[in-house]
Amino acid sequence: MCNLYSQTKSQDAMRHVFDDLLEDGERLIDETGNLPALSGIWPDYPAPIIRSGADGWRLCMARWGMPTPPKYLEGKKTDKGVTNIRNVASPHWRRWLGVEHRCLVPFTSFSELDQRRGAPRNSPVWFALGEERPLAFFAGLRTEWTSVRKLKEGEVTTELFGFLTCPPNAEVAPVHPKAMPVILAKPEDWRIWLTAPSEIALTLQRPLSDGMLGIVAEGVREDGG
Repeated sequence: MCNLYSQTKSQDAMRHVFDDLLEDGERLIDETGNLPALSGIWPDYPAPIIRSGADGWRLCMARWGMPTPPKYLEGKKTDKGVTNIRNVASPHWRRWLGVEHRCLVPFTSFSELDQRRGAPRNSPVWFALGEERPLAFFAGLRTEWTSVRKLKEGEVTTELFGFLTCPPNAEVAPVHPKAMPVILAKPEDWRIWLTAPSEIALTLQRPLSDGMLGIVAEGVREDGG
């Protein structure tokens, strides 16, 4: 599973890459404040997402990790969240497949632990759409949820997100043969994911085309680009 990624582009870049998707009367509201480059985003870290809102599209912050299915929380005092979502047919996830719960998760690179023969244990391999780390998006789900994420924090109500996974493509498979994130690299796919009926949007849960990803770093816990 992808449990580490980076987003190092500016807020301005995240806002303006979305400009061509706005239809008449739509706008994107930036609620993130002064957002620094995030060269290492881990589970339960706050990170930017683009989602719908009552007054337009919103660029806002959310914590990485959707609510865990109850059967996995028995006997536990905290819910650390689920970062990667594969089985969208599960009743637990179906409730969040509507347009009001879909989001785009901006990223510039993501890592998978290296499972190639002879690789050092727990060594990250970073993938991106090019050496310059162009901005792209994961297909995400989000919700507002009340739970105990950390004992010292107590019960909190917060915005949460996770993103879909799918079988790996040719570049990811040798490193991580089980799965990769669902990556949306085309503006038309961004719009479909945010606005289309679920049966159409979920056709995007597929590997990125072979040849579009490359390894840009190895063995490091952050990727500043």
